[in-house]
Amino acid sequence: MSFRLSRLLSAAVTAGACVLSAGPASAAPLPDILMAPQGTEYMCGGVGREQQAFMEMVAPRWGATLEFAVSRGQRGQFDEPVKVRVVNKYNGEQVLDAVAHGPYMLARLAPGTYDVQATLGPLTLTQTLNVALGAPGRTLFLWPSNFDIAAATHPPQALAQGPQADH
Repeated sequence: MSFRLSRLLSAAVTAGACVLSAGPASAAPLPDILMAPQGTEYMCGGVGREQQAFMEMVAPRWGATLEFAVSRGQRGQFDEPVKVRVVNKYNGEQVLDAVAHGPYMLARLAPGTYDVQATLGPLTLTQTLNVALGAPGRTLFLWPSNFDIAAATHPPQALAQGPQADH
């Protein structure tokens, strides 16, 4: 576990915001803080109730919260890989290029205005995100419910073959 994540968890427990205890073995692990090649820290996760609560709890401490979902889908169940590209709207500098795994991506973005592209398979959604000092930005990328995620994210031969039986 990284130093910053352990410091966040320690502060949350001290403040009484959350109590961490040894839970069932099936509980999802807490997400790691990662570093994009551009030097921006980010964290992805939120699958399941525990991780979703954790991501919502720490989100105000990050510059940006990106949420991914499918229209009419159940919140917190989206775990398809989404390619995320964040560019400063005014100078064109790319500040984040990474793949999000999970319904949430938190990023340490400096105050500013950004164009954010989220790509799932062949479909890219673009939104403008404003991050102000002391007021993190938040945006939701919502793919239409008729979008075939399985066809867009899995190789065609895997779909055509279906499940393999052992002989």
